Amino acid sequence: MKVGDKVLISPDLTRLAEWIPAKVIEVENNPFVGVVISAEASDGDVFFGQKDLFKPQTEEVCLP
Repeated sequence: MKVGDKVLISPDLTRLAEWIPAKVIEVENNPFVGVVISAEASDGDVFFGQKDLFKPQTEEVCLP
């Protein structure tokens, strides 16, 4: 993953019911925990966590 990629964020990180779409704003190679991704959701909330809590968004998500 790289800055600008569209991703989905795991409910394990957001504490919401579903995976939410976001855009990667930072990728850090942390020597203690590995790759850490920071992503901003459409509402402006920023989430960060280990790479396994994010997955690439392969199609557009329509939210109600």
